[in-house]
Amino acid sequence: MNFQGAEKYIVSRLKKELPNSMFYHTLEHTLDVQKVTKQLIKKEKIDPQTGLIIETAALFHDIGMLINYKEHELASVEVARNSLPHYSYSTKEITEICDLIMVTCLPQRPETYTGQILCDADMDNLGRDDFFIQSFRLKLELEMNGIGTTTIKKWLAKLVQFLEEHTFYTASAIELRQAKKMQNLSELREIVILY
Repeated sequence: MNFQGAEKYIVSRLKKELPNSMFYHTLEHTLDVQKVTKQLIKKEKIDPQTGLIIETAALFHDIGMLINYKEHELASVEVARNSLPHYSYSTKEITEICDLIMVTCLPQRPETYTGQILCDADMDNLGRDDFFIQSFRLKLELEMNGIGTTTIKKWLAKLVQFLEEHTFYTASAIELRQAKKMQNLSELREIVILY
């Protein structure tokens, strides 16, 4: 497995090909998910080989945005299947990576421990100080990519529902992010009432 080669490939493509309409699903988002994935792998004491599988899935999970915004997970799987053999990933490893990418589809329902780690990393910002900034970046991105426009009040109500239904899965993510997620949810509810 040539992880460094695969990482360079993804970073290069995202730098060169991401359209200007991407305000949330940026190179920074991909690298953030990768960084959080590494943190969770370490905290959850995952073996290095499995860790590289999850980390590769983190790098590839949104690359499909370059091809098909609405069904980007499927497109991400295609990119992974076509490119990872060039970086000495085995068929079994590629299948595991593709399965992990598909687990990031909303609503996320990971059935494996590795899937739980990736989903927690992907949703890490729900329990961070930058949650509100990131959520409005996503709203703008959706509008710019023709997914629909909505009022701020309706958007905030959707965020309340999303946070209410969301679950962190790993003990590490719960420890690191659950309290702040609940604080963000409480603040959202207050804003919706006042708005």
